[in-house]
Amino acid sequence: MNSYKNIFKKAENPRYISGIYNYCDRWCERCAFTSRCLTYAIEKEDAEDSAVRDINNKAFWDRLQAIFEQTREMIIELARGKGIDIDALDMKSASDDFSHAFDEVKNHELALAARYYSEMVERWFEAEYPMFEKRQDELNTMLRIDVGGDEPHAEASDINDAVDVIRWYQHGIYVKLLRALTQNESVEIEQGAALLQNDSNGSALVALLAIDRSIGAWGRFQKYFPEKTDSILDILLHLDRLRRKVEQGFPDARKFKRPGFDDLNYRT
Repeated sequence: MNSYKNIFKKAENPRYISGIYNYCDRWCERCAFTSRCLTYAIEKEDAEDSAVRDINNKAFWDRLQAIFEQTREMIIELARGKGIDIDALDMKSASDDFSHAFDEVKNHELALAARYYSEMVERWFEAEYPMFEKRQDELNTMLRIDVGGDEPHAEASDINDAVDVIRWYQHGIYVKLLRALTQNESVEIEQGAALLQNDSNGSALVALLAIDRSIGAWGRFQKYFPEKTDSILDILLHLDRLRRKVEQGFPDARKFKRPGFDDLNYRT
């Protein structure tokens, strides 16, 4: 189990790219930077201990309690470093203000559109599951009688990959836009690069990349299931409108440089 002190010690290792985990899509299996990500390293260590992943094991609850304590220690130390008296904070007022602001963010047109997209995806897959089964049977038959050469393999792989992409980002777009909108409410007036490199732009960029990849995946679906063009087109149009709205709301998002991912100095 990683202690608070050990986490800070690990963070000092130059191998880890500072802040890379803040602007990723959490798809570690497809990430080229896992060896340079502190969050991945910590989670991997904990994953190797089966006891801390078993909800019925005392170690699980001990770890959870330790996380709470570590987080509390971290907050206190960081607050002291900035000269903040945490005992003087009006926590109820702050909590009420945050709840009100978060309610406003959840009802923002971008958040509503992103949530509606996730619902569209769920409805589409529920309705079209028989189509996938039928196509899978067809591909299996082609493979069994050795018809089509490598094409059935390639098509099956491409369809599965498109499903993975759509499902992975289905809810992630909404989550990242919530963060972008929440942070956007508190962004102070800044100038130049500092204005571009704020958390709202970074989170909006991750949402945009998720939208781009989802549009690509739905386009591949349309290629393999042309009979579903109308329903797929509805989703593609919704995603395209959402993408343009996000770009309007966060005009500098695509200029944001994510640590590691968008810095050529780390590609060694």
